[in-house]
Amino acid sequence: MAVLNAARLRDYYLLLRLDKPIGILLLMWPTLWGLWMAAEGAPPVQVLLIFVAGVVLMRSAGCAINDYADRDIDLHVERTRNRPLTSGRIKSKEALLLAAGLAILALLITLPLGWPVILMSIPAVFLAGSYPFTKRFFPMPQAYLGIAFGFSIPMAFVAVQGSVPMEGWLIFVANVFWTIAYDTEYALVDKPDDLKLNIKTAAITLGRFDIAGIMVCYAASLLLWAVVANSLSYGLGFWAGWVVACGIALYHFILIRNRDRARCFKAFLHNNWLGGALFAGLVLQYL
Repeated sequence: MAVLNAARLRDYYLLLRLDKPIGILLLMWPTLWGLWMAAEGAPPVQVLLIFVAGVVLMRSAGCAINDYADRDIDLHVERTRNRPLTSGRIKSKEALLLAAGLAILALLITLPLGWPVILMSIPAVFLAGSYPFTKRFFPMPQAYLGIAFGFSIPMAFVAVQGSVPMEGWLIFVANVFWTIAYDTEYALVDKPDDLKLNIKTAAITLGRFDIAGIMVCYAASLLLWAVVANSLSYGLGFWAGWVVACGIALYHFILIRNRDRARCFKAFLHNNWLGGALFAGLVLQYL
């Protein structure tokens, strides 16, 4: 039995990627979009706390499952070969038990939200757990990730309103396009290694049109936001956030156009500000 000491706790911390909060933030923004839109302002505190806790738990569980699924592949990727599971500091069984425990806890905390949300949380857990395996056969796993990362949007509407309006589904699709854009930027960082290992990513599938594909996805996402904002008669506050988000997307083109790996990774991280700009617009809209 493994001894639970400071070194092992640190390895668990690294396995769950708690040292790299960008994943939590990229999952948190669509969750907050859905909650603010559904409640037309700040949602009930209990609902907000449950969803925030769920984001942290599910992202952490997803990281553990991802490292389990990629434990052999990560050995051959420069950026990931020293991860706790890949390097052998954590056993596969430990990672699976930790992921299962976090996923069960995420399900349990939805109990106060009622059966409709509880039932929706089941496919949400399945999506998060199965995503890492799609890289073996699906040519664009980033789209699958977008569905998994955006599932909190319809869940938020069901938790607050009891159903999902058309605008909620459109924002869900907008999030899928946004996820494809930023995760393809991320995939560009590992593209040389992924090509050698025959891993499927949008960066490989799109080939020489990878940059164009990213920008089309940004445009599609922001266009869907504009359609929703127009249908809901949003005011200048939201549109200010939307314009900032558009400017950030254009800045990302400048970063990634030459496919420099360091600048592509910088663009990926910078998507936190794009998600935050749209959320700021929603906050201003509903003040």
